[in-house]
Amino acid sequence: QVQLVESGGGLVQAGGSLRLSCAASGSILSINAMGWYRQAPGKQREPLATITYGGSTNYASSVKGRFTISRDNNQNTVYLQMNRLNPEDSGVYYCNADLYSSLGRLTHWGQGTQVTVSS
Repeated sequence: QVQLVESGGGLVQAGGSLRLSCAASGSILSINAMGWYRQAPGKQREPLATITYGGSTNYASSVKGRFTISRDNNQNTVYLQMNRLNPEDSGVYYCNADLYSSLGRLTHWGQGTQVTVSS
């Protein structure tokens, strides 16, 4: 039906950068807000950044000024550019989308992509 697939995670040294992508596909009628979340080992999943269809953004204080969220509405894709990474940024990164499909309005999640920042 609807799938969100993240990509772009990996291992990077502290101070480095990564760009995550999340593509939504399936029986999608429209997508409202999209966002990125992070779950570190032993911790709860936390919101990092969200973006509306019109491009308005919000960031967690921990990533503001270092991470940038963007989206391509034509491609149903959301991105997260992550700069000046530090070891505390390590974790599994998930995207989500508040969208309308043939099943109605639901929030869908991707499967997650691992980001590891070495010191």
